[in-house]
Amino acid sequence: MSTTIPIPDPVISAGNLSIAVICPDEQRRNDAISALGECQNGSIREFISYPPNLQDVARTLGNNFDVIVIDLDSDPEYALDLVESISTSGMATAIVYSAQADPDLLVRCMRAGAREYLMLPFDKGEMADALIRASALRSAVRPSKKTNGRLLVFLSAKGGSGATTLASNYAVSLAQESQKKTLLIDLNLPLGDAAINLGIKAEYSIVTAFQNSSRLDAHFLSGLLVQHSSGLFVLAAPSELASTYVSTDVIDKLLEIACQDFDYVVVDAGSRLDMQCKYLFDESATVYLVTQIGIPELRNSHRLITQLSAEGSPKLEIVINRHDPRSMEIDEAHITSALTRPAQWKIPNNYAAVRRMQNTATPLTEEDSPISRAIQQMTRSVCGQPAVPEKKKKFSFFG
Repeated sequence: MSTTIPIPDPVISAGNLSIAVICPDEQRRNDAISALGECQNGSIREFISYPPNLQDVARTLGNNFDVIVIDLDSDPEYALDLVESISTSGMATAIVYSAQADPDLLVRCMRAGAREYLMLPFDKGEMADALIRASALRSAVRPSKKTNGRLLVFLSAKGGSGATTLASNYAVSLAQESQKKTLLIDLNLPLGDAAINLGIKAEYSIVTAFQNSSRLDAHFLSGLLVQHSSGLFVLAAPSELASTYVSTDVIDKLLEIACQDFDYVVVDAGSRLDMQCKYLFDESATVYLVTQIGIPELRNSHRLITQLSAEGSPKLEIVINRHDPRSMEIDEAHITSALTRPAQWKIPNNYAAVRRMQNTATPLTEEDSPISRAIQQMTRSVCGQPAVPEKKKKFSFFG
């Protein structure tokens, strides 16, 4: 369990570090957070317990922090193993703290890979010096940022077409299939449902990013995210009604930062083509236009396809959702004519599976079904993996 702590303006600056504090003891944890807040202006995330086992360290902490500050006194032996795991993987700079002036423990911490050993009560100057050294160390070893993260936008031809359900489950599948850093951004304002679909409770939302646009960078963004059990990171929509007007410059900044820090950025844009953003609909993005087989949906799709097919526009892929060839009242020829091209993807209609996903917050990818396989085919095509062979239908005399 973790929470992000708002950081006051620092007295002594050690740079814009992203810091995790791991300490089961509330008083010692608060002491560490308070001392850190006086020395730097980055984000601090507190963890109220050690990871349950060392195999969970990478999943729990990932590569989201520059510095991880670890309390020794709650469980010195496990804390030492944790320091060694963090240091060996190179995921962050490890700093430990203790109320014990134990030379043997200090030596063991250094051998495990800790860069600093701080004593309680904290001295502000010593904390600031430790963070300055950590900042210099991370600057030396931090790899250059990527600039080629792929942007994948889900756009609904009409409200109720199922774009949010597809975007949420597609993002989970993409994180699982690619095993790469994947972010889902719920831009479906004023009220988006991606977090609800995934069973996520987010303390912060995309509105927090918009309201703090001057502070928005990779470290600040990481403090707003929630990680799903699949490994997917989520920037949720607000749980309460929010203003639908947002400067396109701010959205561009958010998407630019996200694409620098993530391999894949999936955006649920709802039906908001009104956002004339540089990144959202430019030629480097892929837009999945989600529609259904109905006159209003096909009419809107035709208009959107015309607008999105201009020079310099994104790669466009049409997704027919809730597809059921047995109950279509419009034939394939008329559908293709209305869309001006064949649809790349057809997601089978499975009302029961979708309703079960919404009620239990269990991704569709957790069960093998025609709808989960269709979504899996979409994500495997993005990350360059071969398509999964379709299952052959079994012959039966009873139909």
